[in-house]
Amino acid sequence: MSSSIRTLSPGLLWQFFDTICSIPHPSGHEAALRQWITDWAQTQGLTVIQDTIGNLIIRKSATAGMESRKGVILQAHMDMVPQANADVEHDFTKDPIQPYIDGDWVRARGTTLGADNGIGLAACLAILADNKVQHGPLEVLLTVDEESGMTGAFGLAPGLLQGEILLNTDSEQDGDVYMGCAGGVDANITLHYQAEEVPASHQAMRLSITGLRGGHSGINIHQNRASANKLLAELLVETEKLEQVRLSEVSGGTLRNAIAREAAALFTLPSSSLDALTQLVERLQLAYQEEYKGVDDFICLELKPAGLPTRIMSIDLQRRLSAALLACPHGVMAMSRHMDGVVQSSTNLGVIDTKAEHIYVQCLIRSLSDAGRDKVAATTAAVFRLAGADCQFAGAYPGWQPDPDSAIMQLLLQSHQQLFGVVPEVKVIHAGLECGLFKAIYPHWDMVSFGPTIQGAHSPAERVHIDAVARFWQLLVSVLKLIPETKL
Repeated sequence: MSSSIRTLSPGLLWQFFDTICSIPHPSGHEAALRQWITDWAQTQGLTVIQDTIGNLIIRKSATAGMESRKGVILQAHMDMVPQANADVEHDFTKDPIQPYIDGDWVRARGTTLGADNGIGLAACLAILADNKVQHGPLEVLLTVDEESGMTGAFGLAPGLLQGEILLNTDSEQDGDVYMGCAGGVDANITLHYQAEEVPASHQAMRLSITGLRGGHSGINIHQNRASANKLLAELLVETEKLEQVRLSEVSGGTLRNAIAREAAALFTLPSSSLDALTQLVERLQLAYQEEYKGVDDFICLELKPAGLPTRIMSIDLQRRLSAALLACPHGVMAMSRHMDGVVQSSTNLGVIDTKAEHIYVQCLIRSLSDAGRDKVAATTAAVFRLAGADCQFAGAYPGWQPDPDSAIMQLLLQSHQQLFGVVPEVKVIHAGLECGLFKAIYPHWDMVSFGPTIQGAHSPAERVHIDAVARFWQLLVSVLKLIPETKL
């Protein structure tokens, strides 16, 4: 069943995006979408290669008379971030995204839209489908698992791709062009669960923190949005001042690369301490609403009766955990000394979860430099190791260092000015584009990243600006037509 977004322009792009929305494709579950793309491309007579990691490479011959142009790789990732509002039941592995037009924007009903990077993916497919678009030798590279680990970029083999220029479609601001990005690393932390029996006189109460905006842990990290996990940490420390309030479970956030929108804790306590806990929750809600006024206006702390758990944390563990979460670095750690307004290093306390044998915490650390990344990682490890936790790092990836002599950058700037009358801003994005990994594998590639305006990525507030998509398409088509010939 088609949706109203199919009526938007450029038609081919929006039709492909609507189809992409109809096929579930969260990170790690791209197989169905990959198969659809493969089947479609083969019906078009295009050459399709699937590599050992699951990436797709689709080749299209040059437009007649443009065979001598430099080869171009159009690139997007196939996966999306799965986030839904608390009152929405949505299985991202089975249920389609439901896009709809909201004024000048396209949104999804209660979930992430997947415009990151579904619009870029749709543009790549539309270029392959539209024989009116003029271009030289063309390859489309579609990677897997970008959002949760950059698995596709890590696994890309040298020698598979023939082009010289890479156009990355994973940026999210119309009028900006990106020539660099942050690298990153995951911090995976575990604390052994030391259990005690629940006192016979105790009752259980569940605290929930909801209503936060969340957002992309790179793009939105400098905007001082509230993190549900950090609010929870503050509250946990405050409960230590109350008599016999004991902690059984904690949870918060679902993705390392999304600012946590919700968090929860399960307490047990004697009835004599209930009023004090209730007053604490009410006091902190008022404090948070004042602190984040104009940034997060709908913060809600709620305390409700719950079923009595079978265990509680030892006092020692409860105190170590509360202290470590409070001390855990979160937010902007340093600003660039060389580029005004650009975040140099940041970290996101993304996930907290209580398992059978341990409490699990995950942070995503980003930096424009490996040294900056490693410095924040060392601080994070020190905090949790002082609390008796194990801290391991995984999935480190490099940043993409700016190239001021980039020929494709100059071509894109000129094309943008000719089309729209303004020269776009050249920026470095504090997010983990795959370009840094590509550059390590294909060092000769000349690369640039651009895309339409997408707001609220990695949250159910995600939306994409309709007119910006049209301009993105115009620019992409124009650049492909102007790619120069290969020097012999």
